[in-house]
Amino acid sequence: MIIKSLELQNFRNYDSLNIYFSSGTNILYGDNAQGKTNILEAIYLSSTTKSHKGSKDKDIINFEKEEAHIRTFLEKEGIENKVDMHLRKNKSKGIAINGQKIKKAAELLGLLNVVFFSPEDLSIIKSGPAERRRFVDMELCQLDSFYLYNLNHYNKIVNQRNKLLKDMYFMPELRDTLNIWDSQLVSFGSKIIERRELFVKQLNEIIYEIHKKLSGDKENLCICYEADTTIENYEQALKASQERDIKLKQTTVGPHRDDFSFMEGTIDIRKFGSQGQQRTAALSLKLSEIELVKKMTKDNPVLLLDDVLSELDSNRQNYLLDSIGDIQTIITCTGLDELINNRFEIDKIFRIENGSLAGNMDGNIDDYV
Repeated sequence: MIIKSLELQNFRNYDSLNIYFSSGTNILYGDNAQGKTNILEAIYLSSTTKSHKGSKDKDIINFEKEEAHIRTFLEKEGIENKVDMHLRKNKSKGIAINGQKIKKAAELLGLLNVVFFSPEDLSIIKSGPAERRRFVDMELCQLDSFYLYNLNHYNKIVNQRNKLLKDMYFMPELRDTLNIWDSQLVSFGSKIIERRELFVKQLNEIIYEIHKKLSGDKENLCICYEADTTIENYEQALKASQERDIKLKQTTVGPHRDDFSFMEGTIDIRKFGSQGQQRTAALSLKLSEIELVKKMTKDNPVLLLDDVLSELDSNRQNYLLDSIGDIQTIITCTGLDELINNRFEIDKIFRIENGSLAGNMDGNIDDYV
């Protein structure tokens, strides 16, 4: 799978952009705040319908405009496809595949698989549970349309149940309807727990060898799923928490409170690992994500590296770059020195300046510096 080209109109700081990618390694370089990451964000939106930053559509559209367009041209198994995304400030986004409008985001999933790696991902180990859940959800929503369906319904029911808990303060008789919401929560929540358990199992089958090599055969990494409740105990736990939930006016039991731990032997790296250990574990996690996407889709994902090389030491840089192999990769950076030092093979270089393509070149990186 490769992205052949990308067109932007009124997206972030781009009035208009046409960019043609190589099927190999592409470099977007320039000073900070010029729009390099915005290109990666547009690609991620074309893959998942969501921003990797969690931004709302109205915040993505150029400040002075009412709507924006993203057109992504890609090739998968020799077949060319076009994803057209129409963003509007006051309406939901419109999406078309090869000119045909789609009604549900799930229809887009699987057409373009991407792995996004940013400096923030390096802190996923030491961040809070919400960031780790977000990582799992972002990946599973790309790979499994049923998970996306169940997660969307689960989140809606949690919000509706929380609203009910607040309304009960003024209308206690509404408590009779609480059990109806609880049964729906258990139904969708149990499917989420089951899929997350499988996801962690699949990741562990891959991450062990990757982390062992990355740590110089010194460490064995294992991911543990810390479910807030088990499927077997879910209904009972939810019932037992009703009084507390009414008092707090929020749902306190369920997979929206799950966490994931990273164990090196008996040591929980989240709490007791050094910064170096945490970064190595985060890199192992992202590399495992690439391999899992390959395994599940029988195709290469597109790898998006957002200024992440500058955050890694030379050993981790080399391991990451060596792992890319034949995957189409789009890298953002502020300078080319690190890539020159690594003698890294580059297929295309683009200079981004103030929301425009200031220059591009094929060939040897030394010719461009």
